Amino acid sequence: MSKILLINSSVRRTDSISRKVTGEFVAKWQARNPGTIVVERDVAAQPLPHLTEQTLGAFFTPADQRTAEQAEIAKLSESLVQELFDADVIVIGAPMYNFSITSGLKAWIDHVARAGVTFKYGESGPVGLLTGKKVYIFTATGGVYSSGPAQSMDFLGTYLRTVLGFIGLTDITFVHSEGLAMGEAGVEKALAQTSETINELLPA
Repeated sequence: MSKILLINSSVRRTDSISRKVTGEFVAKWQARNPGTIVVERDVAAQPLPHLTEQTLGAFFTPADQRTAEQAEIAKLSESLVQELFDADVIVIGAPMYNFSITSGLKAWIDHVARAGVTFKYGESGPVGLLTGKKVYIFTATGGVYSSGPAQSMDFLGTYLRTVLGFIGLTDITFVHSEGLAMGEAGVEKALAQTSETINELLPA
């Protein structure tokens, strides 16, 4: 029995393309793999607090030396990290906001990229500790950034590949829904292409 961690980050509750396509992917996965457990973490509907000096202090204090206040502060991060360790597959809905990820998704990353927890430093440099997991990232962009003149402005894909790789999540597949600001025809074309890609990833 596999476990999927679904992370949605679009601030739009309706008409969100990233939510639509992650839902389509997870539904098809469950159809092919009955009994799959899905844990959803919606970082837009339930925003995570951004890091503070107190949060960092709790993170860098050994668990057995934390004050009661620090232990309470670290509890949220530890639950988010545990969700990652428990998951076999991670599905992320990542719409592009101002050429990068949403602030909600960045806050999630700040809570799970933890030295000594999800990565460590070895003799040859950093070592990610979240290994053996598959990641699917569904992007949604108004323009076309996977190729062409705007490719250099895509800081979403490069950042996610880098930071997730840093904590050991290196088996990443990106699925792009692009050109969504190019009218109704653009949306229909993007959704059709994304559905086709999903069917290729999860053949019947």
